[in-house]
Amino acid sequence: MEILIFFVAHWYLSLWTQTFFDHRYAAHQMFTMSKGWERFFQVISWVFQGSSYVSAYAYAILHRYHHAYADTEKDPHSPKYDSNPFKMMWRTKELYSDIFYGRVEVEDKWKQDLPEWVSFEKFADSWPIRILWGLFYIWFYVEFAEFWWMYLLLPIHFIMGPFHGAIINWMAHKYGYVNFKVGDTSKNIIPVDIFMLGEGYHNNHHKFGGRPNFGVKWHEIDPVYITIKVLSAFNIIKLKSQPVKIEPDAQPAKTKPLTRPVEVEQEA
Repeated sequence: MEILIFFVAHWYLSLWTQTFFDHRYAAHQMFTMSKGWERFFQVISWVFQGSSYVSAYAYAILHRYHHAYADTEKDPHSPKYDSNPFKMMWRTKELYSDIFYGRVEVEDKWKQDLPEWVSFEKFADSWPIRILWGLFYIWFYVEFAEFWWMYLLLPIHFIMGPFHGAIINWMAHKYGYVNFKVGDTSKNIIPVDIFMLGEGYHNNHHKFGGRPNFGVKWHEIDPVYITIKVLSAFNIIKLKSQPVKIEPDAQPAKTKPLTRPVEVEQEA
């Protein structure tokens, strides 16, 4: 029982920090928060994401590219240009590393108002720390696993973030239903998204990139939006009321380009 509770907790807590902080806050700026709360949620993201922690700064740039160039050769993750989800996510990982370690020049427009905490992110994103998280997961399973099949869940802990990313960036561009005609292949995976906390309403999100509630139809309940409303009620965050628009660059970068950034519209 301890193993299943631990797995479910890691699944949803990791996913919540990714969609609340990395996606809706950093990438889309759907709401604002103080620097103190920003750093609090960065630490919480590291704790909940563990060995697959991602920098909100690098993630946001990647995600802005995804919206800007969805399903084109510049998209950092599109099933149209990779034969399987592993190749797609490895390509994403390489671009993420290029951004994180400053191996590519990122124009200012893609970095607008992003959270930056360089010293902490270098610590949280380091391989020694990732390995320590992995060792913790192994210890927990050795201590509490009751059946051999439970160890099959262990690898997912190691790559929880990329695993979630593959579900959305691969499956939500191949399988599901469409509420809106958009200029890409985004789809809503399931009518009631209890597994991906609203991230599965991918077609809705691509239609309304800045809308904090990913659900549109009555049955499309977005659990993360509920938490956003609660945090807003307690004045921890403040929902934006003004649209923010990021335009793709028409000119090539002078240095090694970021091979993949359409518009990210904020509709509060």
